[in-house]
Amino acid sequence: MERLRGCELGGGVRVNEKYLEGLAQYDRTTDSVRKGRSGWICETDRGTALLQEYRGTLRRLEFEDLVLSRVEEDGQIPVDQYIKTKEDSLIALGADGTRYVLKEWFTDRECSLKDHKEVLLAVRQIARLHKCLAKIPRSEEWSLGSIHGESLEQEMKRHNREMTRTRNYIKQKKKKTDFERCVMETFPAFFECAQEAEAGMAALKEKEHEDRLCHGNMDHHHILMGEGYTAVIEFHKMHLGDQMEDLYHFVRKTMEKHNWDIRLGQEMFAAYDRIMPLSMEKIESLYYLFLYPEKYWKQLNFYYNSKKAWFPARNMEKIRILMEQAENQKNFLELLQ
Repeated sequence: MERLRGCELGGGVRVNEKYLEGLAQYDRTTDSVRKGRSGWICETDRGTALLQEYRGTLRRLEFEDLVLSRVEEDGQIPVDQYIKTKEDSLIALGADGTRYVLKEWFTDRECSLKDHKEVLLAVRQIARLHKCLAKIPRSEEWSLGSIHGESLEQEMKRHNREMTRTRNYIKQKKKKTDFERCVMETFPAFFECAQEAEAGMAALKEKEHEDRLCHGNMDHHHILMGEGYTAVIEFHKMHLGDQMEDLYHFVRKTMEKHNWDIRLGQEMFAAYDRIMPLSMEKIESLYYLFLYPEKYWKQLNFYYNSKKAWFPARNMEKIRILMEQAENQKNFLELLQ
């Protein structure tokens, strides 16, 4: 700690002494520290680590640590495992009460959604992660609200209420902006898809279904491409639910970059299926997830909550892009029927 105290980083950033106080509680010699996107990246005698402030509960942290330990033991998926202090604690407590966690970290770049090969590598790793998470037995200790969240059906139902509320708010306005007129013109088509998706997901949930652990925030930012490995990071939204939601989020982001290329979509689903077979129920779930107009709901919800008389033109443009992509997306959906 003395060696690093007050040291200045690139760009004139100075290491805050309270962070060094947290680092001192770990059995590692720190050679250098630099500011990262979500904490301090530390080069130590035992590899790269990330120091972060922690605002969650200890029970939540213990849950994540247990699951990530099982994933590490499986040996196929490098993850950002927590590191315990010299006192065998998951949390380092500062003198001012600030709580810190230290994690194994990777300095590799994010998966490129434009790279065909990397996208398929990422999908295979998502399948391996799901297979590993599915083998972890449930514990009675998993009773936290952050683990048992909304079901997909409940989420769609809530979003549909929010879209209807926004449409009704706009409808009663006498003088409408360009964005508001755009919403009134496009609402029927998008809302029809939303209602079909909600009804389909509700019917699917009535069948025998077992929730499994999901990453909860599966996008290219959290899949890192290393030399000879593909790491998955940031499990703070991990929960019990439908694993197809993870696959949906990653595939949707990729499809948007590739104009809903059907061949690439087929290859992605095939890559996943070879490791973690896609049952009819899983395919149905994917269909309703892709059918639901999530991005349209986001635009309407942002508008309603901001209550702005002036709304950025780019937001209206986003809705127009959704309309333009509708036909390609419809063709893509046929893969899942």
